[in-house]
Amino acid sequence: MPDAVEVRDVARSFGRVHALAGVDLTVAQGEFFGLLGPNGAGKTTLISILAGLVRADRGVARVLGHDVVSDYRRARRALGVVPQELVFDPFFTVRETLRIQSGYFGLRHNDAWIDELLHHLDLTDKAEANMRALSGGMKRRVLVGQALVHKPPVIVLDEPTAGVDVELRQSLWAFIRRLNADGHTIILTTHYLEEAEALCHRIAMMKAGRIVALDTTQHLLSRFGSLIVRLSAAKVPERWLARVTRNEGDVHYLELETYAELEQLLAALRGEGIVIDELTVAGTDLEQAFLRIMAGSATSDEAIVAAPVPEA
Repeated sequence: MPDAVEVRDVARSFGRVHALAGVDLTVAQGEFFGLLGPNGAGKTTLISILAGLVRADRGVARVLGHDVVSDYRRARRALGVVPQELVFDPFFTVRETLRIQSGYFGLRHNDAWIDELLHHLDLTDKAEANMRALSGGMKRRVLVGQALVHKPPVIVLDEPTAGVDVELRQSLWAFIRRLNADGHTIILTTHYLEEAEALCHRIAMMKAGRIVALDTTQHLLSRFGSLIVRLSAAKVPERWLARVTRNEGDVHYLELETYAELEQLLAALRGEGIVIDELTVAGTDLEQAFLRIMAGSATSDEAIVAAPVPEA
């Protein structure tokens, strides 16, 4: 069974700007996958290559085993993309827009599915409204509908909830979760990291055209959890004062980032005859992990890549 998405050594430059610098990535069928990174990291360029809007300078990209260049018709048919920008034709109604999109894929008599999309995207009462008359959030809902109108097995969501209200966000994610449960592969890019943390099984983080982290969401979070050390002593060894987060008389709380630091602290405490009262592991969220990975990638070329693609 082919991967939903396969990217091998894909590079793309725009003049002197290296948007992608040799990206390797696979997404298994049925995954809910997150593609995160700061602005300019190369996420949209990678999506554009998969969608056939941009050609790579080198490398290979496939959707469900179909090369996006040599087998582009099948690759396009297998993919649905919700773009980051609001792009629409101002001369048609919402229903006409979705019918025209169906026609691009040779689909006739698609009204039953269009009606279902309108319902789940809360657009039923806007079905006959002209696209010009819609708010920005409503236009974004139509973009989601256009991406899903041909029932693609692989769905890419590029900032799908930017500028939409909380109610739509909740209903949209309920619908997308249902599609994923039905076997659709979902690839999400978002700056709402709490969404990625709640939804994505695996996450890749990009910076400056490279993947700097790729792991399961749970492993990424556990990797960046901190260690809280409680000890009783008249004073803390001077080297470790910067790690003290709270003092309660002679009881001190220290926060450490790695187990290597814990080994060093234990050695220092043994030299002072101090015993640890309690050691706990504190969790973190994806935002903190993201910030630490982005900061660390500025000084290291080694990517955090630990989890293999899950078997289909």
